[in-house]
Amino acid sequence: MGIIVLFFIAGLWMADGIALLVAPERMIATLRQSLIVAPGFLKWGGLAGLLGVVLLLATQGIAYQPLWIVVSLSMVLKGLFLYAGSDLWRLRIVKWCLEREPVDYRLWGLGLCTLSVLLLDAMNWGRD
Repeated sequence: MGIIVLFFIAGLWMADGIALLVAPERMIATLRQSLIVAPGFLKWGGLAGLLGVVLLLATQGIAYQPLWIVVSLSMVLKGLFLYAGSDLWRLRIVKWCLEREPVDYRLWGLGLCTLSVLLLDAMNWGRD
C-alpha cells in the first residue's frame, strides 16, 4: 500500500511541476479563481500534512532518506498551517505566494519535477 501512495505523491509532484513549468500564469490564475469561489479550499491543504506523514513512514530505508525526512516534515508543517493556521496569516502568506513572478513558479515546478524523479529513482522505478 505504501508504495502505491509514494507513486501517487510522485505523480502529483510531476503533474504540478510540469504545469508550473509550462503555464505558470494559467495555473496561478486558476488557483486564484478557485480561492475566490471557495475560500475554504485552503483547508484541503491539510491533506498535504497527511501525505507528509505517509511519505515519512513509507520512505524508511530507501535512498535519499535525509531528503525525504526534510520534505515530509515540511509537508506536515505546511499542511498544519493551511488547516489550522489563523485566517489572517494564512491569507497573507497565500497572497504573497500568488503574487510571485512567473520565473519563481517555474523554479518551484523544476523542484517538484526533481523531487518526483528522485522519489521514483529511490523506489527503483524503471530499473531492471
